[in-house]
Formats: sequence, structure tokens, C-alpha cells
Amino acid sequence: MKINELLGEFGIWTTREEEALLEKLQRPVKISALEEHEQFIIQAMIRKSLVTKVGHEDPKVVANEKTFT
Repeated sequence: MKINELLGEFGIWTTREEEALLEKLQRPVKISALEEHEQFIIQAMIRKSLVTKVGHEDPKVVANEKTFT
């Protein structure tokens, strides 16, 4: 028996702030354009694989396709 069969649906827990930011990140947004508190939340979301960071100099972030419902 596979683990996926036992778990059923697998989801990543998100806060209300993270949900609001995910809606905001439907298109790529520069990290520097976000407020400092939002940038802090974005860093946590990158570690959770909810958001993808693109680029090295002045990077942009965008929500992963898996998070769209």
C-alpha cells in the first residue's frame, strides 16, 4: 500500500496572510516591490514550496501552480 493511498489528500497548511499573498501572486511580482513584512512571509512561503523565486538580481516571486484551487 502506498503512502498516498493512506493519506488521501495532502495539503500544506497556510495562514490567512499567506492566502492573501498567494492571491496577490497570480503574476510574477518583484520582491523589492513588497513591504518588509510581506517579504518576510514570502521567504517562509518559499521554504514551504508555495512560492517560486525567479532570478538572482532583483528576483521576482510567483505562486506555484499546485496552490491554485
